[in-house]
Amino acid sequence: MNEKPNEASQSQRILYAAFKCISTKGYANVSLRDIADEAGVVLSQLNYYYKNKEGLFTEVVKMLAQQYLREIEDILKNGESKNEKIACLIKYFQEMLRNNPELFKLLFDLSSMALWSDSLRKLLGNLFNDVTKLIERYILHSFSEEEKLIGHSSAALSRVILGAIFGTSIQVMLARDQEDMMDSLSAIQVLFE
Repeated sequence: MNEKPNEASQSQRILYAAFKCISTKGYANVSLRDIADEAGVVLSQLNYYYKNKEGLFTEVVKMLAQQYLREIEDILKNGESKNEKIACLIKYFQEMLRNNPELFKLLFDLSSMALWSDSLRKLLGNLFNDVTKLIERYILHSFSEEEKLIGHSSAALSRVILGAIFGTSIQVMLARDQEDMMDSLSAIQVLFE
């Protein structure tokens, strides 16, 4: 999302508009007309470039996945020890919840949509698998053999870490006092001390 929408091609403007509309209004509350209006194009252009609504949302998921993976990998490269890396990952999620909650809402919304759409399920499943691989590569590879939980693979532990962060993030988004709930994310780090 480095390119500015007014400098982008028409197909990119539509994609940015879909991203913006879904992240601010939610999938259920957005129409193709809303997206066309936001992009400054006629409705038929959406079908021309993306075939249908699912095709458009598939491209939004791909764009979102690329952004998340790039940012998470950059974050996990920070810190020397596994505890510092985990702290950086938790801080990333906390900052996203504070500064860009629409991006989280979009991820949650698309995750629920993926339960009903095979193509979105595959894309979101790949995103979660790729994030767990990053956690495994940057955090769990540094655990010594005695630190690893007997009988559990590093891939399984990576999924638990992501699940804890993702699930807790949902709770933060739903909480009345989000700042108080933000500490719950920090508590995840206790599992690795």
